Amino acid sequence: MRIGLYGGSFNPAHLGHRHVTLAALRRLGLDRVWWLVSPGNPLKSRSALPSVAERCAQAREIARHPRIAVTGIEAALGVRFTVQTLRFLTRRCPGVHFVWIMGADSLGTFHRWKGFAEIARLVPIAVIDRPGFTMTPLSARAARRLADARVPEAAAPTLALRSPPAWMFLHGPRSTLSSTQIRARMGARMPRPRPARLQSGRDTANFT
Repeated sequence: MRIGLYGGSFNPAHLGHRHVTLAALRRLGLDRVWWLVSPGNPLKSRSALPSVAERCAQAREIARHPRIAVTGIEAALGVRFTVQTLRFLTRRCPGVHFVWIMGADSLGTFHRWKGFAEIARLVPIAVIDRPGFTMTPLSARAARRLADARVPEAAAPTLALRSPPAWMFLHGPRSTLSSTQIRARMGARMPRPRPARLQSGRDTANFT
């Protein structure tokens, strides 16, 4: 089988994730895509991060596709880094052709991921274009390091079967949705706390 691995915090999952996934299924000729809901991104704050179970449940509501599976396997395995997950999956499923899927924004920080060079040696990588990041492959440090392994976009249907390191940048319709922006909008809609004030009589001070 050809299986795409799409990892992230999914906080929250949204239709942009689904858009990227459907593009990968179609362009790369994948049989399935697994959404790997992580315990938390080591490069980002985990404050106020909902539980893996909550995020998986919400992601399944968004995915709603027979070829998209949502899993919290990384929490079950007790791993923190993508390279650990890939080591496990490639050993456990030697007959499966895995492809790592990431947005172009992630390519910009890929060189900071633990074991990024090993990740590139373990599985082929598909980078999906995102608004504002179309030029990322020309400037990203990881892209420069892996320049010799870049595969022409026209060969997308063959990527899953290629021996890593192999990666490509896929252009196409882009979604402007962002988990960060969604969280910001959700926060803006929450009731503002009233200012602290002292009240006389039986009323107590309001410090909410």
